[in-house]
Amino acid sequence: MVLELYLDLYSQPCRSVFIFAKKNKIPFEFKKIALFEGEQYGEEFRKINMVSKVPAIRDGDFTLSESVAILMYMAEKFGTPDHWYPADLQKRARVNEYLSWQHSAIRMHGSKVLWLKLLIPLAMEIEVPKEKMDSAMEDLDGSLKIFEEKFLQDRAFIAGDKISIADLVAIVEIMQPFYAGEDVFLGRPKLAAWRDRLKAEVGPELFDEAHRDIMLAPEMAKNLDKSKMAVFKPRIVKLFL
Repeated sequence: MVLELYLDLYSQPCRSVFIFAKKNKIPFEFKKIALFEGEQYGEEFRKINMVSKVPAIRDGDFTLSESVAILMYMAEKFGTPDHWYPADLQKRARVNEYLSWQHSAIRMHGSKVLWLKLLIPLAMEIEVPKEKMDSAMEDLDGSLKIFEEKFLQDRAFIAGDKISIADLVAIVEIMQPFYAGEDVFLGRPKLAAWRDRLKAEVGPELFDEAHRDIMLAPEMAKNLDKSKMAVFKPRIVKLFL
């Protein structure tokens, strides 16, 4: 039975799983879960992941959620090249170190900028106070500084001279505010050079395929059905405002 990937490519963790599977020629069936349609709350998907989040996978009778766990599972099961999740203890530790840090840093702050910049004002028609936007950008800038100075340093990639799953997880998060209209690469030549190396390693066509939906985020936010967004409104307001 072919591996089933439950994804919505608006979601940055879904993009990392998609890129990894495609780049490594892992056979899979793409199961679209439209987040802004609320499909993650459907009864059938909750059988795959009871916490109603993507990405998730089904491999025969086995189901798994959480993008980092999924990437590790695919690397181990399908015997992908060692550089993705190195066997070397210290290189793997570098990958794990970044993956352990990023949840409350790059991921959180990049997502917040996208919501405050696009989805809340355009899709929910709520004015975002300037101080909220300024604070979010300050947090993101701080995380990007740590990423460059600690996790990247003078290396080509996070774990050394070759790309790893840590780099995939990082780039999809950093592209989130970029496509919201904040050029996070401006004035950061080291970050921009890393992005260019990563894109070349993945392949520009695959990179753009994975990001095609989020590239159109401003237009998407304007055209979202406001009535469908109402269900998300209380939680989003509490979380970000």
